[in-house]
Amino acid sequence: MIELTHGPDDSDAALHAHLKDEADTLAMGAKLAPALASGLVIYLEGDLGAGKTTLVRGLLRALGHAGSVKSPTYTLIEPYVVSRLNLYHFDFYRFTSAEEYLDAGLDEYFANHGVCLVEWPDKAAPYVAPPDVVIRLTVTGDGRDIAIRPETELGRQCTEQLAAPPPPR
Repeated sequence: MIELTHGPDDSDAALHAHLKDEADTLAMGAKLAPALASGLVIYLEGDLGAGKTTLVRGLLRALGHAGSVKSPTYTLIEPYVVSRLNLYHFDFYRFTSAEEYLDAGLDEYFANHGVCLVEWPDKAAPYVAPPDVVIRLTVTGDGRDIAIRPETELGRQCTEQLAAPPPPR
C-alpha cells in the first residue's frame, strides 16, 4: 500500500510518496482515479521514463478502461471516455515552439468539462491552461518519488480526497 504524506513542514501542501516499481506507479494512478473531478487540469512533470504514462495507465484502468494506453507523443492527444469522465491525455514533448499548441486548436479541450492530463506542459507555455494539480515524478536509485501539489481550490479538493483514508469495507 502506498502512503501519501505531507511535506516536512505544515506549509507544504504537496503530498509525497515513494513508488518502488511500476506496480506502485500503477497503484498510485488507481488511487488518484476516484479523486478526479470534471474540469481538472493536471500537469504531469518528470524526465523521459519517469512513469507519467504508467501513472495515467493505472488511473484509466481504475476507471474501467480495458483498452491500450499509450503515450500521445506522436498524436498529441489520446481521448478516453471512461466511467463518469471525458479524459484527455496530452503530450507536448515534440513541440518545437509553443505556438504549435495554438495551431493544433487544443483550447477547446481545456474549455469543456473533461479532465486534462498534460505531459510536458512547459513546451506549450504560456498558451496551455494553468494547472489545478501538478504531479512531479522523479526517478531515484530505487524507484520514483512522487509529489502531488494543488494549485487551485479544485486542485486542493482533489488532493484532500486523495489523502483521505480509504472508507472501511
